[in-house]
Amino acid sequence: MPDKEGDYYTAEGYYVPPRRRPGTDAGYLEVMAQAIFQAGFSWEVVRNKWPNFCKAFDEFTIDAVAAYSPDDLDRLVADKGIIRNARKIEAVIENARVMRHLIREHGSFHAYLRSLDELPYHKRRNKLARQFKWLGRTGVFVMLWCVGEEVPDWEDR
Repeated sequence: MPDKEGDYYTAEGYYVPPRRRPGTDAGYLEVMAQAIFQAGFSWEVVRNKWPNFCKAFDEFTIDAVAAYSPDDLDRLVADKGIIRNARKIEAVIENARVMRHLIREHGSFHAYLRSLDELPYHKRRNKLARQFKWLGRTGVFVMLWCVGEEVPDWEDR
């Protein structure tokens, strides 16, 4: 059932994030970060803090996040406006570095995803889970679903 913002909840009351193809590479990093931070938290907690995440992570500008130093990690771990899990923060920073490399190689993150189109879902999922920190089977599924990629039914993931 949709709420006033167009988000959906299952009959059991679970939040279903919206599906939107990001218009920029930063948008892909943002969705990936949401999938990372949502693991172990309710979507509501993450969603309520998300404006603070955007500000803290420089709107997920890939070159900016990829250039973060240990001082930036300390700054983020001390930021009470976000979920202060150092391992997840480090994963977002490292994933920005991986994305930057893939973008240089393919032109955009969307183009990189297109390069995986011929792979069956389980091989795409496994490749992405190996490349990106803190994205397991569920995290990859959520990220791909949110950015409008083809994914199997939830039960088949």
